[in-house]
Amino acid sequence: MRHITTNDTPTPTIRGIADHSWQERGLCRGLPAKEIDELFFHAARNRAAIDAAKTICGQCPVKKACFDYALDNEIRQGMWGGLTEDERRPWHAKVNKRLDYSRVKAAFEGRDIHLSDAEREAVTRHAYVRGWSPERLAYALRLDLDWARDLMRNAAHAVADRDHYWDQADETKPADDETADDEDIASPVQVPRQVQTDSLIAALRKAA
Repeated sequence: MRHITTNDTPTPTIRGIADHSWQERGLCRGLPAKEIDELFFHAARNRAAIDAAKTICGQCPVKKACFDYALDNEIRQGMWGGLTEDERRPWHAKVNKRLDYSRVKAAFEGRDIHLSDAEREAVTRHAYVRGWSPERLAYALRLDLDWARDLMRNAAHAVADRDHYWDQADETKPADDETADDEDIASPVQVPRQVQTDSLIAALRKAA
């Protein structure tokens, strides 16, 4: 058996998205090791085993946590989160570009999160806007202080560039008495800001 899911393990002190406590609620927990190997670490073309494993995963309450665990720990073999290794391959290829705001929020709350590059950048930008110090960011993300200072410096430049761009974009808007649909008027191509719901913004502010 490649990864233990049936043995009892102590409950971690930090109950975050990256801990192992979710395994206690997995539907595969308690299955014999031989059956787990046959179903979740099946031969590539064993459709019967794949279908049986997908049936279990489809009803599992921790399917997403299982999927995240495989991505965070670069586990490429076997069935995780209801997906075979072939089905997960595209996700592994772009894992460092993943941007899940539930994970960003969890990081602000002090949970143990294995962040992607994009998620770490989002945390840093929100921390900069909230007025965090590099020391606080280093503690929250378990980073070296010099690295945290570099991230904060990059965030400051990114926010300044964004604000400068939108100030310029506002200046190019036509007046109320001008025809906004005139095809001869050249309008800049605006890059939309990241879509954030009011509830998400409120949650990030509360966490910060």
